Amino acid sequence: MPLLPDLRPDFPLLARTVRNGKPLVYLDSGATAQKPHAVLNAEAEFYQFHNGAVQRGAHLLAEEATDMYESARAQVAEFVGAEPDEIVWTENATHAINLVANGIANASVGIGGTESARFRVGPGDEIVVTQTEHHANLIPWQMLAAKTGATLRWIEVDDDGRMILDDLESVVTERCKVLAFTHASNVTGIVSRVDVLVARAKAVGALTVLDACQSVPHLPVNAKALDVDFLVMSAHKMLGPTGIGALYGRKELLDTLPPSQFGGSTVKVVTMDTTTWLDSPHRFEAGTQPIAQAIGMGAAVKYLSDLGMEAVEAHEQELATMLRQGVADLPGVRLLGPVAADAGTSDMLAIAAFVVDGVHTHDVGQVLDDRGIAVRVGHHCNQPLHRHFGIAGSTRASAHVYTQPEDIDALIAALADVRTFFGVAA
Repeated sequence: MPLLPDLRPDFPLLARTVRNGKPLVYLDSGATAQKPHAVLNAEAEFYQFHNGAVQRGAHLLAEEATDMYESARAQVAEFVGAEPDEIVWTENATHAINLVANGIANASVGIGGTESARFRVGPGDEIVVTQTEHHANLIPWQMLAAKTGATLRWIEVDDDGRMILDDLESVVTERCKVLAFTHASNVTGIVSRVDVLVARAKAVGALTVLDACQSVPHLPVNAKALDVDFLVMSAHKMLGPTGIGALYGRKELLDTLPPSQFGGSTVKVVTMDTTTWLDSPHRFEAGTQPIAQAIGMGAAVKYLSDLGMEAVEAHEQELATMLRQGVADLPGVRLLGPVAADAGTSDMLAIAAFVVDGVHTHDVGQVLDDRGIAVRVGHHCNQPLHRHFGIAGSTRASAHVYTQPEDIDALIAALADVRTFFGVAA
């Protein structure tokens, strides 16, 4: 399948110049993606012509706002193969993971009564994560273990950063209540074996929580086909606005998971001493909602859907090969993770994290920035994996639908000069 056409004209920010008038080469999409006109216009149109509070007014603006808000929910649901009432709006993916973890914590102290008993964890139970998790899918589970007395365990990775699944049964045991893992690593770009992990979780009756932040914008993702219990995504990595994300959950789970934020718009009946909750998804959406952002997220998934996610995946697989091989071939540059996927068993995203011998990662980023090339530097909210690789941080380049081969060429050419710039011997 050929590369996508050059989509950069759809993204106004990509037309700007940066340091000393240089054209922008944007390779930091793993951190946040740029926004097409379709998303910017959708948000602006809402504020200009339809602004009203959702689900709490009888006037026309309130009706229009509610219709647009719920239509966006339906668009996001369709994009990941879910039903609209299985999609909860959240502030971001981090909020979505905390919503699940804190709901389990509330169930564990009796909130939600007998209907939430299935979520309870305590001493003797185990929560399992992996050594490749973003902090957002690690710290909430550390905190849940601390609150409940459960034990936190993790699946380790090999020298290339691949999860070690050979001894999965000894890590994910009958004591496991939650298995939380990433769909794709934000450092190595490795796509996880979701089928193997979900099968093991089901065998022991554990809930599965999938961090799909790096996969949903780049691959066809169907939550029902993956057979996970919960899945989180963040709009700003999907060409959408900041301040909005979504949680997918099986309907029967969302309807019995206790809320962890409390207030207006979530309740059926409130007295001075008791409260009963609405069904999902509204039981989790307390307070004034990010209406324009939800509408923007809906516009973002429409833009991606119109491109076709199979075409998006093919485009980015081509870029992944160019990017990872190009970095790996540079002398004095260490690519984190394998150069390519294992044939027939996994995929790789167009992400390349690397270290340059003798040059601090922040210095690498500054040299690239002076060339007009935007990349990420640091530990990428993933200190355990960097520690596993024996380093404190790395430089990371990441692509999206608007990335073109010449962007990769510009990065490789600039990287080839970094060690010379700092006088590091070959």
